[in-house]
Amino acid sequence: MRDDLEPRPPTGKPFDAVGFGLNAVDHLITVPHYPPFNTKVQLREYVVRPGGQVATAMVALARLGCRTRYIGKVGDDEFGRLQLRSLAEAGVEHSQVKVVPGATSQLAFILIDEPSGERTIIWGRDPRLIMRPEELDREAITSGRVLHLDGHDVAAAIQAARWAREAGIPVVIDVDNFYPGVEELLPLVDYLITSAEFPKRFLGIAEPEEALRALKRRYQNPFVAITLGDQGAIAYCHGVFIHSPAFRVPCRDTTGAGDAFRGGFIYGLLNGLSVTETLRFANAVAGLNCRGVGARGGLPTLAEVQELLRTQ
Repeated sequence: MRDDLEPRPPTGKPFDAVGFGLNAVDHLITVPHYPPFNTKVQLREYVVRPGGQVATAMVALARLGCRTRYIGKVGDDEFGRLQLRSLAEAGVEHSQVKVVPGATSQLAFILIDEPSGERTIIWGRDPRLIMRPEELDREAITSGRVLHLDGHDVAAAIQAARWAREAGIPVVIDVDNFYPGVEELLPLVDYLITSAEFPKRFLGIAEPEEALRALKRRYQNPFVAITLGDQGAIAYCHGVFIHSPAFRVPCRDTTGAGDAFRGGFIYGLLNGLSVTETLRFANAVAGLNCRGVGARGGLPTLAEVQELLRTQ
């Protein structure tokens, strides 16, 4: 069985990975149990933390020792400033982040069930934060060995993916919602990684292997995968399904686990790991992130990931 990842990233770039997509500031509320309708429950903890799919994946990679750049938009409010500070503190280059006067930075209110760490997300995004294709800089988009997208601003993501493809840069996508126009974007993606819910909403297919076959047939991506929470992940590559189980770690909050998984996946791609090794590494990063509250609450160092891989 072939167990390699293709296409491989080029060399000679100033960054290992460039991410273009969402950032957010999360209001995290931990409760002793998930409340039914028409009840009251006293919160255990309330914190405000930076998050967002692509921004968090770039922070995860920086924590692992990679050179990363994040491209996106924030409002000129206190939450936008918090996001920018968090990127700077993590060592993520963010000169291409646009600050939009008068706009509200993306927010999410996240309810965390204390016993399980599972969460429910309520989010909102100011339309003024939408990135348009003409606002992108080609040199910045192609300045990394890998381009990571979430497809939220579809037209701009299509432009970015086309530039990356022309430059021989692999494109990874974290897709969990159907956005109008995404069908034009997905064929431009090399590594398509979806949430467990996406194939149900998008294709009407719940069974993971059947969904992966359907995605592969439709979009011809070299690699397709689905993340399955505490069940790990399943990938379809070179005509073979690869199941990679999750790691067992103390879980405080599952927020950002998928974002951390994508960061770990890109690390494996950058460092020439096999498909099996990459999925295992990504699951380790995702599991360790669940140790803390927030999308980036438990993001591990490379040494921590290696220790978990060695002991489990």
